[in-house]
Amino acid sequence: MTATGQPPRFYDTDEHAHPDGASTMLGFWIYLMSDCLIFAVLFATYAVLGRSFAGGPGPHELFELPLVAVNTAMLLFSSITYGFAMLAMERKRLGATLAWLAITGLFGLAFLGIELFEFSNLIAEGAGPWRSGFLSAFFTLVGTHGLHVTFGIVWLVTLMIQLAQKGLIPANARRLMCLSMFWHFLDVIWIGVFTFVYLMGVLG
Repeated sequence: MTATGQPPRFYDTDEHAHPDGASTMLGFWIYLMSDCLIFAVLFATYAVLGRSFAGGPGPHELFELPLVAVNTAMLLFSSITYGFAMLAMERKRLGATLAWLAITGLFGLAFLGIELFEFSNLIAEGAGPWRSGFLSAFFTLVGTHGLHVTFGIVWLVTLMIQLAQKGLIPANARRLMCLSMFWHFLDVIWIGVFTFVYLMGVLG
């Protein structure tokens, strides 16, 4: 117990205690770099196994570029709407920030829905990750990206609740910035997936 009769506190509950947030941003950059390494390994694995069809179907028979293009558009639109959310935050417009974040989440859910639809169709056709090295590498790379998007949506919803409760305080602004970096990072990774896996797979 402290002199005031309160139990000792070993954490900081003051949302305004660290206005610069330098350590938070540095830590998040380190996390993103580690995530880059994970995806670099997955891309390298796909490059090695991408032609190991084991007598099964390849990209020409499996991938539907129009569907993948729509899916790519969903993620690109979500990055644009998140940018609008950041602009609204800079103008201290809480309602607009929440609205743009909600639209971003809907685009993200649409992206995940199309991806799950694609996966279910492939598995129904007998082209599951157990069929060949190519499909194992494909499901691992694309599925890992999808898990990141899922985590991003959960984070987005959590942040919307925090914004609704406490408004655009500096701590929430830092969280918005971190999520912005994460979301755009996923956008860049997906463009690599679309080009390297889908486009080159079908046209190569």
